[in-house]
Amino acid sequence: QVQLVESGGGLVQAGGSLRLSCAASGSIFAINAMGWYRQAPGKQREWVAQITSGGTANYLDSVKGRFTISRDKNTVYLQMNSLKPEDTAVYYCNARVTITTYWGKGTQVTVSS
Repeated sequence: QVQLVESGGGLVQAGGSLRLSCAASGSIFAINAMGWYRQAPGKQREWVAQITSGGTANYLDSVKGRFTISRDKNTVYLQMNSLKPEDTAVYYCNARVTITTYWGKGTQVTVSS
């Protein structure tokens, strides 16, 4: 079992920055990859970024060059720069352990124009 707790969301003006954190506890030694998804009102949840246990990072095209995912021991971060109103969403952290995916409860990010 893995438990995930996100933090760092909030309200920011367009062009601003936020740093999201996701702290994992439990069987963290078994985590293969961690990542971030987001869900805007009325839209499906979409993948944003992922980092593997080996440190390989991948990004949604629309956030490349603006967002950076990193991992330090049991915490994964999402540094978000040059934020746009379309980045407004609830951001969820996830962790993959073999075929099981664990989710956090999410943190709200609101970008005002």
